[in-house]
Amino acid sequence: MRLFLDANVLVSVLNKEYPVYPYTARILSLAGNKKYTLVTSSICLAIAYYFAEKKHGDAEAKSKISLLLEHIDIADCGKKEAVLAAKNKKIHDFEDGLQYYAAMHSKCSCIITSDMEDFYFSEMEVFEPEVFLRRHIK
Repeated sequence: MRLFLDANVLVSVLNKEYPVYPYTARILSLAGNKKYTLVTSSICLAIAYYFAEKKHGDAEAKSKISLLLEHIDIADCGKKEAVLAAKNKKIHDFEDGLQYYAAMHSKCSCIITSDMEDFYFSEMEVFEPEVFLRRHIK
C-alpha cells in the first residue's frame, strides 16, 4: 500500500507536535514494513524543512530531512501536476492540488493528513493519522 504523507504529517514528526505526534510517528515507522511504501513530494519536504528549521536550526533540519529521505519515496510534482491543479475548478488551494495530483500519479492508495478539509475534492481516500492507524494497522 502506497501512502502519501502530506506536509503537516512530516512537520508533526520533525517538530514532535502534540497531540498528533504519536500517530504521525507511528505512520513513519511503517517505512520498515514491506507492506507499506511512504511517499511525499519535494514540496512537502520543503514545507517540513521550513518549519523544522524555525524550531531546530538549519543543520538539524537538514539532518532530519536527510533521514526522512532514506525511508520515503518522492512523488513527481512537475508541470503535469501543476496544470491539472490549476485547471481543476474544485481545487481552491493550488498547493493542495499539487499534492493531490502527485499522490494520484504516484499510484498512492490514500493521502494521510491532519487537515482533512484541505482535500475535500479528493477522489482517493484521505485519512487523519489516527483514523488511518485504527482502520489499517492492527
